[in-house]
Amino acid sequence: MKLRDVLINSAEQRPRAGVRLALHLILLVAFVLLFEFAAVLLIVATRGGVESMQGQVLQAASVLLATTFSVQLARRFVDRRSLAGLGLQRERAGRDLLFGIGIAGAMMAFIYVSGLALGWIRLEGYAWQAPATDWVPDILDWVAVFLMVGWYEELLNRGYWLVNLSEGLNRVLAALITSIAFALLHANNPSASFASTAGLFVSGLWFAYTAFASRGLWLPVGAHIGWNIFEGVVFGFPVSGLTTATLIRQTALGPELWTGGPFGPEAGLILLPALALGTLAVRGYTRGRS
Repeated sequence: MKLRDVLINSAEQRPRAGVRLALHLILLVAFVLLFEFAAVLLIVATRGGVESMQGQVLQAASVLLATTFSVQLARRFVDRRSLAGLGLQRERAGRDLLFGIGIAGAMMAFIYVSGLALGWIRLEGYAWQAPATDWVPDILDWVAVFLMVGWYEELLNRGYWLVNLSEGLNRVLAALITSIAFALLHANNPSASFASTAGLFVSGLWFAYTAFASRGLWLPVGAHIGWNIFEGVVFGFPVSGLTTATLIRQTALGPELWTGGPFGPEAGLILLPALALGTLAVRGYTRGRS
């Protein structure tokens, strides 16, 4: 077999899936370095700190730009396919996005109410008990961060990677590989552990299922955004080890095996029934799609 046949799919007249993924990775790393360098310069110019809220917003924006531009270029010049082919069709986009946000909110509400009923959560108070100037700006900043994170993590994981791996291998292997990558991308988060990595792997499988079931990317994007916002900003849990501004102030008291402790529900067994409920809801919502 010639080297060209190993690298190029003659029938499709484009690089094979593995080559496409490697070329996109090069683009992604280059853009991340470029935009994060620009973000750091901006943070320094405004006398902010990398760990400050302003710094986190700018870092999220830099990764969003790097991911979006690298995927756009890879789809046009490497994949020779449209961006919409990743599941970004306009049909049902708004409805799927809102359903994803809503179902994630319902899943997190289930976790919160279950924790209260079992005595695993102690309610400390509410953000609105303080003057609005003390909490509204931080809440809005965190919402902005989670909007960006939900977009770029899904565009990369359940968009570019999942589609190309599905074409090069099959959907089952693609879901497994992207879920492993998704879990490992969070392995250095604060309070990360084997349990949190396992939980994020299962969460990755669930997000892959929502993409396959909805035949698109908007539902998993909405679910990812909704999960992070409701988990941290609304119900006051840690979000993959990160502490955010919250509307509900609470303290986790239950067994870490179930609650996930300082990492948040993704590291606890309470995640599993929530994902099961989410799976049933998505299955009912997407039934009949072809």
